[in-house]
Amino acid sequence: MEGFAGKVAVVTGAGSGIGQALAIELGRSGAKLAISDVDTEGLAVTEERLKAIGAPVKTDRLDVTEREAFLLYADAVKAHYGTVNQIYNNAGIAFSGDVEVTEFKDIERVMDVDFWGVVNGTKAFLPHLIASGDGHVINVSSLFGIFSVPGQAAYNSAKFAVRGFTEALRQEMTLAKHPVKVTTVHPGGIKTAIARNATAAEGVDAKALAEGFDKKLAKTTPQRAAKIILEAVRKDKARVLVGADAKILDIVVRITGSGYQKLFSSMAERALPR
Repeated sequence: MEGFAGKVAVVTGAGSGIGQALAIELGRSGAKLAISDVDTEGLAVTEERLKAIGAPVKTDRLDVTEREAFLLYADAVKAHYGTVNQIYNNAGIAFSGDVEVTEFKDIERVMDVDFWGVVNGTKAFLPHLIASGDGHVINVSSLFGIFSVPGQAAYNSAKFAVRGFTEALRQEMTLAKHPVKVTTVHPGGIKTAIARNATAAEGVDAKALAEGFDKKLAKTTPQRAAKIILEAVRKDKARVLVGADAKILDIVVRITGSGYQKLFSSMAERALPR
């Protein structure tokens, strides 16, 4: 894909799924990679595949919730490559459970990874992106950052927050005349392990939920998602919807307003076990 050759791109959550696919597609497009994950085994696979195609790669274990470590990591990437052009804040986790039965700690954990991980990555790398003269922040929200569904209050909260944070950042970069573009990503059902790795509140059958998600909702491959995202980045789109389901449901929400809540709660009840 044109427009990425020679760029230094940072990808969090690169050990599997969309993050791994993004790293590989960027490598094929001539970018230099800095990849990270808490899953060191998956990360090693991504590193091996990047080296096989001849892409320069710096690989590090990184927990995106550890702010000081993230700040040090940003400086290390800058020192390694001399510049940083793009940050793909992709790392995330999933959790299922109604608010009534979900523990505070479980909501906090989702917010720490899915929202604060994005904030940490953005803040850590933003000075380097500005200094590059050609920066781009790409933050992965979700289709669940556009509408809410029952049983996903924690995840919805984090992804709505990512959307608000990123949309504000794009406007700020424009007003400040900084050379940094900003894109929010809203994937629909992607064939990744996020549902299978998800945790759940007591009494919730996480395995059944994952099987239902994989069978009924996960329609887009990570490879296809990566290509859609990078095309949007290349074109400097403010927002990208990934997958036909994301595009269709976004339209439904726009048309129905708050009326989507009654419709989607019924759909969720039929599609996924409670």
